[in-house]
Amino acid sequence: MAILGIDIGGSGIKGAPVDVTQGTLAGERFRVETPQPSDVNRVVAAVAEVAGQFGVAERVGITFPGVVLGGVTRTAANVDKSWLGVPAQDLFAQAVGVPVTLLNDADAAGIAEMRFGAGRGRKGVTVMLTLGTGIGSAIFIDDRLVPNTEFGHIQLDGEDAEEKASAHAREVDKLGWGKWAKHVEEYLREIEKLLNPDLIIIGGGVSKKSEKFLPLIDLRTPVVPAVLLNEAGIIGAALAAAENG
Repeated sequence: MAILGIDIGGSGIKGAPVDVTQGTLAGERFRVETPQPSDVNRVVAAVAEVAGQFGVAERVGITFPGVVLGGVTRTAANVDKSWLGVPAQDLFAQAVGVPVTLLNDADAAGIAEMRFGAGRGRKGVTVMLTLGTGIGSAIFIDDRLVPNTEFGHIQLDGEDAEEKASAHAREVDKLGWGKWAKHVEEYLREIEKLLNPDLIIIGGGVSKKSEKFLPLIDLRTPVVPAVLLNEAGIIGAALAAAENG
């Protein structure tokens, strides 16, 4: 049976079976819109709908856009506040009928990139940042994850960095690529100052358009786009589920 990865985002919930030995999707992905409001019952039902498209899985890995500790969701910056303090891993397992591994969405994307993507074989400190509805972060020392970091909430000019440098902020504020790149550069300079990384990987849906903004960013630290693009969360979730099996 397949191992399924499901990625919960602020705008969409998408999933697919994953070949965890190759780091690739083993079938066409299926996507539904993230329910609005994105409360517990609606999102659990949407995840069950996605999982149901692929038949019975051996295990399911699921990402969540917030801190996950012991299967409990502890923050909910870009989803409904009803998620705070919820035993979400157990709820998802009941909904899909097989064991579930739940983890932070940026951590999942980072796991995939470190195993099969832009961070493969890298030593030192690698920072994975997902620029989407918000900004997710994953920090690796060599290939070891420091889980549940929240560097999207670093303050820039008195507000969360994701209010200026997320892909959503670019769309809402109707910024051109050049103006938005300056915001991203300002944010990355803060990351550089605080963490002194050896590599920064930019993921999220906007990574497939990296040629429009990454060349405009001047930083000491090498900054590269994610290789697995917007599939990294699905793949990383499945990898985490496979390793917890």
